[in-house]
Amino acid sequence: MTRILLIRHGETAWNAVRRLQGHTDIPLNEEGERQAEALAQALAEEKLDAIISSDLARAVQTAQAVAVHHPHIRLHTDAGLRERGYGAFEGLLYTEIAERYPVEFAEWQARDVDAVMPAGARMAESFRQFYQRCQDGIARWAARFPQQSILIVAHGGVLECAYRAACGLSIDGPRDFQVKNASINRFAFSDGLLVLEQWGDAAHLQAAARDDIV
Repeated sequence: MTRILLIRHGETAWNAVRRLQGHTDIPLNEEGERQAEALAQALAEEKLDAIISSDLARAVQTAQAVAVHHPHIRLHTDAGLRERGYGAFEGLLYTEIAERYPVEFAEWQARDVDAVMPAGARMAESFRQFYQRCQDGIARWAARFPQQSILIVAHGGVLECAYRAACGLSIDGPRDFQVKNASINRFAFSDGLLVLEQWGDAAHLQAAARDDIV
C-alpha cells in the first residue's frame, strides 16, 4: 500500500474572515506561515518519498516549508488537487453570497451535489464533479509511488472528499467533521481504496502557540 499524509494548507486572510477562495490564488497570512513552519518541524524526521502540492500559492507555501527539511525530495505541483471551483461565489463572504445568489446559496447549503454555481472569472463545478476529481488526483499520485510514503498538501474540500471516501460517507451528507488548517491526516491507499489511519492531529500547532507565548 501507499502511505499518504494529506494536509490542508495553512491559514489565509480569506480563511480568517470566511471569504470563499476556490481557485483564487491567495497566499498564507502570518498565522498560516506560523502553522506551516510548525507543520514542517513536526514532519522534519518523517520518512517521505515524495511531496505533492496543489499549484495554488497557499498550498505550495505550506509544502515548501516541509520540503526545506527534505532537500533530497522533489516538490511536485498538480492543478488537479485544487480546491473546488466556485465560479462567481469566489471572493465573496458567505453573507454576500447569500444576499446576491439566494437560490444558488440555498442549493449549496442543502448539499445539492449536482448544483453548479453561477459562472464567474473562474470555473465552477458541482460537488460530484469535484469529488471525482479529488479521488482521481489522489489515486494517480498513490499509483505513481506504490509502497512508498507521500505528502500531499491540498485544500479543505480535497480533505473532505478523502475523509468521505475513506469512511464510506455519502457525498450529500452534512460535513459534521472538522478540517483544520495545517493538521496532519494519515491514510493508506491500497487496491484503489483509501483507509483512514489518523485525522486532525494539530498537537504541533498548539505546541508552537505555547512556544510563542513563552
